[in-house]
Amino acid sequence: MKIEQIYTGCLAQGAYYIESNGEVAIIDPLRETQQYVDKANSEHAKIKYIFETHFHADFVSGHIDLAKKTGAIIVYGPGAETNYDIHCAEDGEEFKLGHITIKVLHTPGHTLESSTYLLFDETGKEHAIFSGDTLFLGDVGRPDLAIKSDLTKEDLAGMLFDSLRNKIMPLPDDVIVYPAHGAGSACGKNLSKETVGVLGNQKKTNYALRADMTKDEFVAEVLDGIAPPPQYFAKNAMMNKSGYDTFETVLKKANNPLTPEAFEHLANEEGALVLDVRHEKDFVKGHIPNSIFIGIHGGFAPWVGVLITDLKQPILLVAPEGKAKETVTRLSRVGYDNTLGYLEGGINAWVDSGRDIETIESISVDTFTQLFKNNNLNVLDVRKDGEFKAEHLEGDNVKHFALDYINDNMNKVDSKNTYYVHCAGGYRSVIAASILKARGFNNLIDIAGGFGAMKKTDLPTTDFVCPSTL
Repeated sequence: MKIEQIYTGCLAQGAYYIESNGEVAIIDPLRETQQYVDKANSEHAKIKYIFETHFHADFVSGHIDLAKKTGAIIVYGPGAETNYDIHCAEDGEEFKLGHITIKVLHTPGHTLESSTYLLFDETGKEHAIFSGDTLFLGDVGRPDLAIKSDLTKEDLAGMLFDSLRNKIMPLPDDVIVYPAHGAGSACGKNLSKETVGVLGNQKKTNYALRADMTKDEFVAEVLDGIAPPPQYFAKNAMMNKSGYDTFETVLKKANNPLTPEAFEHLANEEGALVLDVRHEKDFVKGHIPNSIFIGIHGGFAPWVGVLITDLKQPILLVAPEGKAKETVTRLSRVGYDNTLGYLEGGINAWVDSGRDIETIESISVDTFTQLFKNNNLNVLDVRKDGEFKAEHLEGDNVKHFALDYINDNMNKVDSKNTYYVHCAGGYRSVIAASILKARGFNNLIDIAGGFGAMKKTDLPTTDFVCPSTL
Protein backbone atom coordinates (compact mmCIF):
# COMPACT_ATOMS: atom_id res chain seq x y z
CA MET A 1 0.00 0.00 0.00
CA LYS A 2 1.21 3.49 -0.86
CA ILE A 3 -0.34 6.75 0.33
CA GLU A 4 1.04 10.05 -0.92
CA GLN A 5 -0.21 13.51 -0.01
CA ILE A 6 0.14 15.95 -2.92
CA TYR A 7 0.02 19.31 -1.19
CA THR A 8 -0.48 22.65 -2.95
CA GLY A 9 0.65 25.52 -0.74
CA CYS A 10 -1.10 28.32 -2.63
CA LEU A 11 -4.47 26.72 -1.89
CA ALA A 12 -3.37 25.02 1.34
CA GLN A 13 -4.93 21.92 -0.22
CA GLY A 14 -4.09 18.25 0.03
CA ALA A 15 -4.93 15.75 -2.70
CA TYR A 16 -4.13 12.07 -2.16
CA TYR A 17 -2.70 9.28 -4.27
CA ILE A 18 -3.44 5.79 -2.91
CA GLU A 19 -2.13 2.65 -4.61
CA SER A 20 -2.45 -1.06 -3.83
CA ASN A 21 -1.56 -3.96 -6.07
CA GLY A 22 -1.66 -1.89 -9.26
CA GLU A 23 -4.93 -0.09 -8.51
CA VAL A 24 -5.08 3.63 -7.67
CA ALA A 25 -7.55 5.97 -6.04
CA ILE A 26 -7.20 9.74 -6.17
CA ILE A 27 -8.91 11.80 -3.49
CA ASP A 28 -9.82 15.45 -4.18
CA PRO A 29 -7.64 15.98 -7.28
CA LEU A 30 -6.53 19.41 -8.45
CA ARG A 31 -7.65 20.90 -11.77
CA GLU A 32 -4.50 19.86 -13.66
CA THR A 33 -4.77 16.08 -13.75
CA GLN A 34 -1.94 14.86 -15.96
CA GLN A 35 0.30 14.64 -12.89
CA TYR A 36 -1.87 11.84 -11.48
CA VAL A 37 -1.98 9.97 -14.79
CA ASP A 38 1.80 10.21 -15.15
CA LYS A 39 2.35 9.02 -11.60
CA ALA A 40 0.08 6.00 -12.05
CA ASN A 41 1.79 5.15 -15.34
CA SER A 42 5.21 5.33 -13.69
CA GLU A 43 3.96 2.85 -11.09
CA HIS A 44 2.47 0.61 -13.80
CA ALA A 45 -0.87 1.11 -12.09
CA LYS A 46 -4.39 2.07 -13.18
CA ILE A 47 -6.56 4.78 -11.64
CA LYS A 48 -9.77 3.01 -10.61
CA TYR A 49 -11.59 5.52 -8.40
CA ILE A 50 -11.74 9.28 -7.90
CA PHE A 51 -13.15 10.02 -4.46
CA GLU A 52 -14.53 13.49 -3.76
CA THR A 53 -14.99 14.32 -0.09
CA HIS A 54 -17.55 17.03 -0.98
CA PHE A 55 -18.34 19.72 -3.54
CA HIS A 56 -15.28 21.90 -3.06
CA ALA A 57 -15.91 25.63 -2.86
CA ASP A 58 -12.35 26.94 -2.66
CA PHE A 59 -11.00 25.30 -5.81
CA VAL A 60 -12.13 23.60 -9.00
CA SER A 61 -11.45 19.89 -8.74
CA GLY A 62 -10.02 17.84 -11.59
CA HIS A 63 -12.34 14.89 -11.12
CA ILE A 64 -14.23 15.27 -14.41
CA ASP A 65 -11.12 15.58 -16.57
CA LEU A 66 -9.41 12.73 -14.74
CA ALA A 67 -12.40 10.42 -15.23
CA LYS A 68 -12.46 11.18 -18.96
CA LYS A 69 -8.75 10.45 -19.29
CA THR A 70 -8.70 7.23 -17.30
CA GLY A 71 -12.20 5.78 -17.20
CA ALA A 72 -12.09 5.94 -13.40
CA ILE A 73 -15.34 6.13 -11.45
CA ILE A 74 -16.14 9.40 -9.66
CA VAL A 75 -17.47 8.70 -6.17
CA TYR A 76 -19.38 11.21 -4.05
CA GLY A 77 -21.13 10.74 -0.74
CA PRO A 78 -24.90 10.34 -0.23
CA GLY A 79 -27.15 13.00 -1.73
CA ALA A 80 -24.70 14.41 -4.28
CA GLU A 81 -26.34 15.61 -7.50
CA THR A 82 -24.28 16.47 -10.58
CA ASN A 83 -24.63 17.13 -14.31
CA TYR A 84 -22.25 14.27 -15.14
CA ASP A 85 -22.01 10.58 -14.29
CA ILE A 86 -20.98 9.67 -10.75
CA HIS A 87 -21.38 6.86 -8.30
CA CYS A 88 -23.39 8.31 -5.41
CA ALA A 89 -22.26 6.13 -2.53
CA GLU A 90 -24.34 4.92 0.38
CA ASP A 91 -23.24 5.48 3.95
CA GLY A 92 -21.04 2.53 4.91
CA GLU A 93 -20.45 1.40 1.33
CA GLU A 94 -17.06 -0.22 0.75
CA PHE A 95 -14.75 -0.06 -2.27
CA LYS A 96 -11.98 -2.56 -2.93
CA LEU A 97 -8.66 -1.17 -4.12
CA GLY A 98 -6.08 -3.88 -4.63
CA HIS A 99 -5.55 -5.44 -1.20
CA ILE A 100 -7.14 -2.58 0.77
CA THR A 101 -10.66 -1.33 1.39
CA ILE A 102 -12.06 2.22 1.46
CA LYS A 103 -15.29 2.75 3.36
CA VAL A 104 -17.62 5.73 3.01
CA LEU A 105 -18.55 7.47 6.24
CA HIS A 106 -21.26 10.04 5.52
CA THR A 107 -20.30 13.06 7.64
CA PRO A 108 -22.63 15.97 6.75
CA GLY A 109 -22.13 19.37 8.30
CA HIS A 110 -19.61 21.24 6.22
CA THR A 111 -21.88 20.38 3.31
CA LEU A 112 -24.74 17.91 3.08
CA GLU A 113 -22.90 15.34 0.95
CA SER A 114 -19.60 15.65 2.88
CA SER A 115 -18.06 12.26 3.45
CA THR A 116 -14.97 10.90 5.17
CA TYR A 117 -13.18 7.95 3.60
CA LEU A 118 -11.93 5.32 6.05
CA LEU A 119 -9.07 3.18 4.75
CA PHE A 120 -8.58 -0.39 5.98
CA ASP A 121 -5.10 -1.79 5.33
CA GLU A 122 -4.23 -5.25 3.96
CA THR A 123 -4.88 -6.84 7.36
CA GLY A 124 -8.30 -5.22 7.75
CA LYS A 125 -7.09 -2.70 10.34
CA GLU A 126 -8.51 0.83 10.39
CA HIS A 127 -5.47 2.73 9.13
CA ALA A 128 -6.44 6.26 8.07
CA ILE A 129 -9.24 8.68 7.34
CA PHE A 130 -9.38 11.16 4.49
CA SER A 131 -11.55 13.68 6.25
CA GLY A 132 -12.02 16.36 3.61
CA ASP A 133 -13.37 19.50 5.24
CA THR A 134 -15.12 17.61 8.04
CA LEU A 135 -12.08 17.41 10.33
CA PHE A 136 -8.92 19.46 10.03
CA LEU A 137 -5.92 19.41 12.33
CA GLY A 138 -6.86 21.90 15.03
CA ASP A 139 -10.26 22.76 13.62
CA VAL A 140 -13.33 21.55 11.73
CA GLY A 141 -14.92 22.69 8.49
CA ARG A 142 -17.05 25.83 8.40
CA PRO A 143 -20.77 24.95 8.42
CA ASP A 144 -22.10 28.00 6.56
CA LEU A 145 -21.55 27.08 2.91
CA ALA A 146 -24.63 24.93 2.25
CA ILE A 147 -27.28 27.20 3.75
CA LYS A 148 -30.70 26.86 2.13
CA SER A 149 -34.12 28.33 2.79
CA ASP A 150 -34.92 25.50 5.18
CA LEU A 151 -31.39 24.93 6.50
CA THR A 152 -29.40 27.37 8.64
CA LYS A 153 -25.72 27.40 9.53
CA GLU A 154 -26.80 26.37 13.04
CA ASP A 155 -28.53 23.32 11.55
CA LEU A 156 -25.39 22.40 9.62
CA ALA A 157 -23.22 22.92 12.69
CA GLY A 158 -25.48 20.54 14.58
CA MET A 159 -25.08 17.95 11.83
CA LEU A 160 -21.30 18.39 11.99
CA PHE A 161 -21.36 17.79 15.74
CA ASP A 162 -23.24 14.52 15.22
CA SER A 163 -20.95 13.45 12.37
CA LEU A 164 -17.83 13.96 14.45
CA ARG A 165 -19.25 12.23 17.54
CA ASN A 166 -20.91 9.32 15.78
CA LYS A 167 -18.60 8.59 12.86
CA ILE A 168 -15.09 9.87 13.58
CA MET A 169 -14.44 10.08 17.32
CA PRO A 170 -15.29 6.37 17.93
CA LEU A 171 -12.40 5.36 15.64
CA PRO A 172 -9.11 4.16 17.21
CA ASP A 173 -6.68 6.83 18.42
CA ASP A 174 -3.90 5.62 16.12
CA VAL A 175 -5.91 6.25 12.94
CA ILE A 176 -4.02 8.72 10.72
CA VAL A 177 -5.89 11.89 9.76
CA TYR A 178 -5.39 13.19 6.23
CA PRO A 179 -7.40 16.44 5.89
CA ALA A 180 -8.17 18.38 2.72
CA HIS A 181 -6.62 21.62 3.98
CA GLY A 182 -4.01 23.15 6.27
CA ALA A 183 -3.22 26.61 7.60
CA GLY A 184 -4.12 29.39 5.19
CA SER A 185 -7.37 27.91 3.95
CA ALA A 186 -10.59 29.90 4.36
CA CYS A 187 -12.49 26.64 4.89
CA GLY A 188 -11.87 26.86 8.65
CA LYS A 189 -10.72 29.32 11.30
CA ASN A 190 -7.62 27.99 13.05
CA LEU A 191 -6.14 25.23 10.94
CA SER A 192 -2.79 23.81 11.93
CA LYS A 193 0.27 24.27 9.75
CA GLU A 194 0.71 20.49 10.00
CA THR A 195 -0.98 18.55 7.21
CA VAL A 196 -0.98 15.01 8.66
CA GLY A 197 -1.83 13.94 12.21
CA VAL A 198 -3.34 11.17 14.30
CA LEU A 199 -6.87 11.06 15.63
CA GLY A 200 -5.87 10.54 19.26
CA ASN A 201 -3.96 13.81 19.28
CA GLN A 202 -6.91 15.62 17.76
CA LYS A 203 -9.18 14.26 20.48
CA LYS A 204 -6.82 15.81 23.03
CA THR A 205 -6.08 19.14 21.35
CA ASN A 206 -8.82 20.06 18.88
CA TYR A 207 -11.36 22.32 20.61
CA ALA A 208 -14.21 20.87 18.54
CA LEU A 209 -13.56 17.30 19.75
CA ARG A 210 -13.75 17.92 23.50
CA ALA A 211 -15.36 14.91 25.10
CA ASP A 212 -17.51 16.96 27.48
CA MET A 213 -18.73 19.40 24.83
CA THR A 214 -22.48 19.79 24.36
CA LYS A 215 -24.03 20.32 20.96
CA ASP A 216 -25.05 23.86 21.88
CA GLU A 217 -21.48 24.67 22.95
CA PHE A 218 -20.14 23.17 19.74
CA VAL A 219 -22.49 25.19 17.55
CA ALA A 220 -21.62 28.41 19.37
CA GLU A 221 -17.85 27.88 19.24
CA VAL A 222 -17.71 26.69 15.62
CA LEU A 223 -19.73 29.67 14.40
CA ASP A 224 -18.04 32.25 16.63
CA GLY A 225 -15.81 34.62 14.67
CA ILE A 226 -16.30 32.91 11.33
CA ALA A 227 -15.82 35.41 8.50
CA PRO A 228 -18.19 35.48 5.51
CA PRO A 229 -17.04 33.07 2.78
CA PRO A 230 -15.12 34.58 -0.16
CA GLN A 231 -17.36 35.44 -3.10
CA TYR A 232 -15.86 32.81 -5.40
CA PHE A 233 -16.71 29.88 -3.12
CA ALA A 234 -20.28 29.39 -4.35
CA LYS A 235 -19.16 29.79 -7.97
CA ASN A 236 -16.44 27.14 -7.67
CA ALA A 237 -18.87 24.76 -5.97
CA MET A 238 -21.27 25.20 -8.88
CA MET A 239 -18.51 24.47 -11.41
CA ASN A 240 -17.68 21.29 -9.50
CA LYS A 241 -21.33 20.24 -9.70
CA SER A 242 -22.02 21.29 -13.27
CA GLY A 243 -18.76 20.77 -15.14
CA TYR A 244 -16.18 22.92 -16.90
CA ASP A 245 -13.80 23.14 -19.87
CA THR A 246 -10.82 20.82 -19.79
CA PHE A 247 -7.65 22.24 -18.32
CA GLU A 248 -5.86 21.60 -21.61
CA THR A 249 -8.46 23.73 -23.45
CA VAL A 250 -7.98 26.58 -20.98
CA LEU A 251 -4.20 26.37 -21.24
CA LYS A 252 -4.21 26.30 -25.05
CA LYS A 253 -6.32 29.45 -25.22
CA ALA A 254 -4.18 31.30 -22.69
CA ASN A 255 -0.80 30.25 -24.12
CA ASN A 256 -0.89 33.25 -26.42
CA PRO A 257 2.19 35.51 -26.46
CA LEU A 258 1.18 39.05 -27.38
CA THR A 259 3.07 42.04 -28.69
CA PRO A 260 2.50 45.32 -26.83
CA GLU A 261 0.25 46.43 -29.71
CA ALA A 262 -1.91 43.28 -29.59
CA PHE A 263 -1.92 43.34 -25.79
CA GLU A 264 -3.15 46.94 -25.68
CA HIS A 265 -5.77 46.24 -28.35
CA LEU A 266 -7.24 43.32 -26.40
CA ALA A 267 -7.23 45.32 -23.18
CA ASN A 268 -9.25 48.06 -24.87
CA GLU A 269 -11.51 46.05 -27.16
CA GLU A 270 -12.28 43.09 -24.88
CA GLY A 271 -12.44 45.01 -21.61
CA ALA A 272 -9.71 42.71 -20.32
CA LEU A 273 -8.22 43.15 -16.88
CA VAL A 274 -4.46 43.54 -16.94
CA LEU A 275 -3.17 41.35 -14.12
CA ASP A 276 0.46 41.87 -13.12
CA VAL A 277 1.82 38.88 -11.21
CA ARG A 278 5.45 39.95 -10.74
CA HIS A 279 6.98 40.75 -7.34
CA GLU A 280 5.54 43.78 -5.56
CA LYS A 281 8.95 45.47 -5.61
CA ASP A 282 8.96 45.30 -9.40
CA PHE A 283 5.35 46.44 -9.71
CA VAL A 284 5.81 49.64 -7.69
CA LYS A 285 8.83 50.60 -9.83
CA GLY A 286 6.85 50.42 -13.05
CA HIS A 287 3.61 48.91 -14.34
CA ILE A 288 1.06 49.29 -17.11
CA PRO A 289 -1.52 51.99 -16.27
CA ASN A 290 -4.70 50.59 -14.65
CA SER A 291 -3.18 47.15 -14.13
CA ILE A 292 -3.83 45.22 -10.92
CA PHE A 293 -1.10 43.53 -8.93
CA ILE A 294 -1.48 40.08 -7.38
CA GLY A 295 1.90 38.36 -7.22
CA ILE A 296 2.19 34.64 -7.89
CA HIS A 297 4.75 34.29 -5.08
CA GLY A 298 2.07 34.96 -2.42
CA GLY A 299 -1.45 33.63 -1.81
CA PHE A 300 -2.19 34.23 -5.46
CA ALA A 301 -5.21 32.08 -6.33
CA PRO A 302 -7.27 32.82 -3.18
CA TRP A 303 -6.68 36.57 -3.55
CA VAL A 304 -7.74 36.43 -7.19
CA GLY A 305 -10.88 34.63 -6.05
CA VAL A 306 -11.62 37.23 -3.40
CA LEU A 307 -10.96 40.33 -5.50
CA ILE A 308 -11.97 39.55 -9.10
CA THR A 309 -15.70 39.03 -8.81
CA ASP A 310 -16.46 37.70 -12.31
CA LEU A 311 -15.05 34.26 -13.11
CA LYS A 312 -15.55 34.99 -16.82
CA GLN A 313 -13.57 38.25 -16.68
CA PRO A 314 -11.14 38.40 -19.63
CA ILE A 315 -7.60 38.58 -18.24
CA LEU A 316 -4.29 39.63 -19.75
CA LEU A 317 -1.10 38.72 -17.92
CA VAL A 318 2.11 40.55 -17.17
CA ALA A 319 4.27 37.77 -15.77
CA PRO A 320 7.93 37.10 -15.01
CA GLU A 321 9.79 35.34 -17.80
CA GLY A 322 8.66 31.73 -18.08
CA LYS A 323 5.84 32.07 -15.51
CA ALA A 324 2.81 32.54 -17.80
CA LYS A 325 1.85 28.85 -17.86
CA GLU A 326 2.12 28.56 -14.09
CA THR A 327 -0.04 31.65 -13.67
CA VAL A 328 -2.74 30.31 -16.01
CA THR A 329 -2.68 27.01 -14.13
CA ARG A 330 -3.16 28.70 -10.79
CA LEU A 331 -5.96 30.90 -12.16
CA SER A 332 -7.77 27.83 -13.48
CA ARG A 333 -7.61 26.16 -10.07
CA VAL A 334 -10.13 28.73 -8.81
CA GLY A 335 -12.22 28.87 -11.98
CA TYR A 336 -10.75 31.82 -13.88
CA ASP A 337 -10.61 30.28 -17.35
CA ASN A 338 -10.74 33.34 -19.58
CA THR A 339 -7.08 34.34 -19.84
CA LEU A 340 -6.54 35.76 -23.35
CA GLY A 341 -2.75 35.77 -23.37
CA TYR A 342 0.37 37.29 -21.88
CA LEU A 343 2.70 40.17 -22.71
CA GLU A 344 5.64 38.66 -24.58
CA GLY A 345 8.86 40.13 -23.26
CA GLY A 346 7.10 41.43 -20.16
CA ILE A 347 7.19 45.00 -18.93
CA ASN A 348 10.48 45.63 -20.77
CA ALA A 349 8.76 45.06 -24.11
CA TRP A 350 6.05 47.51 -23.09
CA VAL A 351 8.63 50.17 -22.21
CA ASP A 352 10.68 49.51 -25.35
CA SER A 353 7.57 50.08 -27.47
CA GLY A 354 7.40 53.64 -26.12
CA ARG A 355 4.27 53.09 -24.05
CA ASP A 356 3.69 54.78 -20.73
CA ILE A 357 4.15 53.16 -17.34
CA GLU A 358 3.10 54.28 -13.89
CA THR A 359 4.69 53.85 -10.48
CA ILE A 360 3.64 53.69 -6.82
CA GLU A 361 5.74 55.47 -4.25
CA SER A 362 7.14 53.06 -1.68
CA ILE A 363 8.95 54.19 1.48
CA SER A 364 10.81 52.40 4.25
CA VAL A 365 9.36 52.05 7.72
CA ASP A 366 12.13 54.30 9.02
CA THR A 367 11.04 57.07 6.67
CA PHE A 368 7.41 56.49 7.59
CA THR A 369 8.26 56.65 11.30
CA GLN A 370 9.69 60.14 10.97
CA LEU A 371 6.75 61.32 8.89
CA PHE A 372 4.20 59.78 11.25
CA LYS A 373 5.70 61.47 14.31
CA ASN A 374 5.55 64.92 12.73
CA ASN A 375 2.33 64.75 10.70
CA ASN A 376 -1.27 63.59 11.05
CA LEU A 377 -1.09 60.99 8.29
CA ASN A 378 -3.97 59.01 6.78
CA VAL A 379 -2.99 55.36 7.21
CA LEU A 380 -4.80 52.38 5.68
CA ASP A 381 -4.16 49.03 7.39
CA VAL A 382 -5.31 46.41 4.85
CA ARG A 383 -4.73 43.30 6.97
CA LYS A 384 -7.50 40.93 7.95
CA ASP A 385 -9.91 41.76 10.75
CA GLY A 386 -8.29 39.39 13.25
CA GLU A 387 -4.83 40.78 12.56
CA PHE A 388 -5.98 44.35 13.07
CA LYS A 389 -7.84 43.56 16.28
CA ALA A 390 -4.85 41.69 17.66
CA GLU A 391 -2.52 44.67 17.28
CA HIS A 392 -2.32 47.80 15.14
CA LEU A 393 -0.79 51.24 14.82
CA GLU A 394 -2.34 53.88 17.05
CA GLY A 395 -3.38 57.20 15.56
CA ASP A 396 -6.39 59.40 14.92
CA ASN A 397 -6.34 58.74 11.18
CA VAL A 398 -5.33 55.07 11.22
CA LYS A 399 -8.14 53.23 9.45
CA HIS A 400 -8.78 49.53 9.07
CA PHE A 401 -9.40 48.94 5.35
CA ALA A 402 -9.31 45.16 4.96
CA LEU A 403 -8.22 43.99 1.52
CA ASP A 404 -10.79 41.17 1.74
CA TYR A 405 -13.61 43.70 1.57
CA ILE A 406 -12.06 46.48 -0.50
CA ASN A 407 -14.82 46.22 -3.12
CA ASP A 408 -17.43 46.86 -0.43
CA ASN A 409 -15.63 49.66 1.40
CA MET A 410 -14.59 52.09 -1.31
CA ASN A 411 -16.94 54.70 0.16
CA LYS A 412 -14.67 54.90 3.22
CA VAL A 413 -11.81 56.55 1.31
CA ASP A 414 -11.54 59.83 -0.58
CA SER A 415 -9.47 60.11 -3.76
CA LYS A 416 -8.53 63.68 -2.78
CA ASN A 417 -6.56 62.44 0.23
CA THR A 418 -3.06 61.02 0.48
CA TYR A 419 -2.95 57.54 2.02
CA TYR A 420 -0.09 55.52 3.49
CA VAL A 421 -0.91 51.85 2.94
CA HIS A 422 0.45 48.84 4.82
CA CYS A 423 -0.22 45.19 5.53
CA ALA A 424 1.89 42.71 7.50
CA GLY A 425 4.86 42.46 5.15
CA GLY A 426 4.24 44.32 1.88
CA TYR A 427 2.39 41.92 -0.44
CA ARG A 428 -1.23 42.85 0.30
CA SER A 429 -0.56 46.58 0.61
CA VAL A 430 0.61 46.71 -3.01
CA ILE A 431 -2.46 44.74 -4.11
CA ALA A 432 -4.65 47.30 -2.35
CA ALA A 433 -2.68 50.24 -3.71
CA SER A 434 -2.93 48.90 -7.27
CA ILE A 435 -6.71 48.58 -6.98
CA LEU A 436 -7.07 52.06 -5.52
CA LYS A 437 -4.77 53.53 -8.17
CA ALA A 438 -6.76 51.90 -10.96
CA ARG A 439 -9.87 53.54 -9.49
CA GLY A 440 -8.45 57.03 -9.52
CA PHE A 441 -6.53 57.28 -6.25
CA ASN A 442 -3.25 58.89 -7.25
CA ASN A 443 -1.85 59.93 -3.87
CA LEU A 444 -0.77 56.59 -2.44
CA ILE A 445 2.39 55.66 -0.57
CA ASP A 446 3.19 52.02 0.15
CA ILE A 447 5.00 51.25 3.42
CA ALA A 448 7.53 48.55 2.57
CA GLY A 449 7.88 45.88 5.25
CA GLY A 450 4.46 46.62 6.70
CA PHE A 451 3.41 46.09 10.28
CA GLY A 452 6.09 43.48 10.82
CA ALA A 453 8.73 46.16 10.34
CA MET A 454 6.74 48.75 12.32
CA LYS A 455 6.86 46.57 15.43
CA LYS A 456 10.65 46.92 15.45
CA THR A 457 10.38 50.72 15.78
CA ASP A 458 9.05 52.99 18.53
CA LEU A 459 5.83 53.69 16.67
CA PRO A 460 2.79 53.59 19.00
CA THR A 461 0.79 50.36 18.74
CA THR A 462 -2.14 48.92 20.67
CA ASP A 463 -1.58 46.26 23.31
CA PHE A 464 -1.34 42.81 21.78
CA VAL A 465 -4.41 40.58 22.10
CA CYS A 466 -3.95 36.89 21.33
CA PRO A 467 -6.07 36.14 18.23
CA SER A 468 -7.38 32.94 19.82
CA THR A 469 -9.21 35.04 22.43
CA LEU A 470 -10.94 37.31 19.92
